[in-house]
Amino acid sequence: MRDLKTTEAKRQAEQLPLVFNHDAATGREDLLVADPLHAAVSVIDTWPRWPSPVVILAGPVGSGKSHLASIWRERSGAADIHPVAGSDAARIAAGSPVVFEDADRVGFDDTALFHVINSVRENGTSLLMTSRLWPISWPVGLPDLRSRLKAATVVEIGEPDEELLSQVIVKLFADRQLHIDDKLVAYVVARMERSMSAAQTIVDRLDRLALARGTRITRVLASEVLNEIGNPETGG
Repeated sequence: MRDLKTTEAKRQAEQLPLVFNHDAATGREDLLVADPLHAAVSVIDTWPRWPSPVVILAGPVGSGKSHLASIWRERSGAADIHPVAGSDAARIAAGSPVVFEDADRVGFDDTALFHVINSVRENGTSLLMTSRLWPISWPVGLPDLRSRLKAATVVEIGEPDEELLSQVIVKLFADRQLHIDDKLVAYVVARMERSMSAAQTIVDRLDRLALARGTRITRVLASEVLNEIGNPETGG
């Protein structure tokens, strides 16, 4: 009976909402640069000498778009905008570089975004947009806006390779003031889904589970987490 109570208490402890704030390092010196990010980093680093005044970073969730936008925002003094009907986004864009993040997710008004791009072009400022999808896939009904988007510089951020995923996992643990063994990192990367969002999920789950159990982050714990969230290589 005692063993059953102990097991139940352990299970409940693992389910506690152990929520802590982990401030991710988002400066330029903290950016992990690997092949999937080279083109995007180059564009950010070469501002204001952009090939066009409008740049769109397109890539999957967790691919580094927000990190790059944060770097550019700090460097350029850009203001955040959301081009919807009745907003002052075009006016802001006339006097300052502007950032519009997650364009495909949060949505926009065609006319408002069209006026923002025109304002940027006419006043010599810059617009950086981020999106999971290429602009050709955005639900744009205004022909003039489609034309403006075709003239924008679109930079794709590719799926992360093993080298980048390894660096990301180390960084995510470092953001939590944790050190993880290189062999354990390699073990996780070889068995995880190839995505930044998967890396974030795994690190978060490992950290919470280790805290709940009062143990170190080990290969056994990593194997449990990988099996729990699903391992594409083993059909999980």
